[in-house]
Amino acid sequence: MDRLIYTAVSGMADSMTRERVIASNMANAQTIGFKAETLYTTPITLKGNGLEARAMAEGEVKGAKMDAGSVAPTGRNLDIAMQGNAMLAVQAMDGSEAYTRRGDLTVSPTGVLENGDGRPVIGNGGPITVPLDAQVTIGPDGSVLVANPEQPNLPPQPVDRIKLADPQGSSIAKGLDGLFRVVGGGVLPADETAKVIPGSLEASNVNASDVLTQMIQAQRLFDIRTKLIATAKDVDQSSTTLMRLPS
Repeated sequence: MDRLIYTAVSGMADSMTRERVIASNMANAQTIGFKAETLYTTPITLKGNGLEARAMAEGEVKGAKMDAGSVAPTGRNLDIAMQGNAMLAVQAMDGSEAYTRRGDLTVSPTGVLENGDGRPVIGNGGPITVPLDAQVTIGPDGSVLVANPEQPNLPPQPVDRIKLADPQGSSIAKGLDGLFRVVGGGVLPADETAKVIPGSLEASNVNASDVLTQMIQAQRLFDIRTKLIATAKDVDQSSTTLMRLPS
């Protein structure tokens, strides 16, 4: 009986985690460059002197579906969509290097090139800065080009190049901030052959109808596990009745 209740409660906790992951994916169905999160469930057996019969399920988000989202043209000079497996290198809140597919870039009031999450974009020597009064465009190879509006006859000049990294062959994990990092620390090397599509953005790869179906299935599984506890209570009460001595 104890094993039945323990297993049911553990499963309910896992179902709640699963529903939170599904809800996060649903909420980011329209987020640029978002990659649907995946949940990994691991059984953990309790160790002790008795029979190792109880095991709880621990769910954790460690990765994401890396399928490319649809690419749509925007006509905006600072919008880029990464081709292939390339990922955009940005600076996280703690100063470390992280990676994303979100390419809606802007220039901050201090001249720092940032993406839509407000993360500074990393170039050859760290975060990229550009003159505030310049016209900034992005080349297909990730080059950051600036033009002086007062001298329209001069061609744009490169000031830096966005670091584009290919995670293929490396182990990366998605953090709570939505950014990808190398497992165990470190950074990915720059891929000199990586290309971007200027004036375009990659949409989220979340399939709204599929996520809705997953949510319904997760809720039904939670209900089933809830009924197991009620069943365990009924069986326990019946067993207690059988064990009572007649008066």
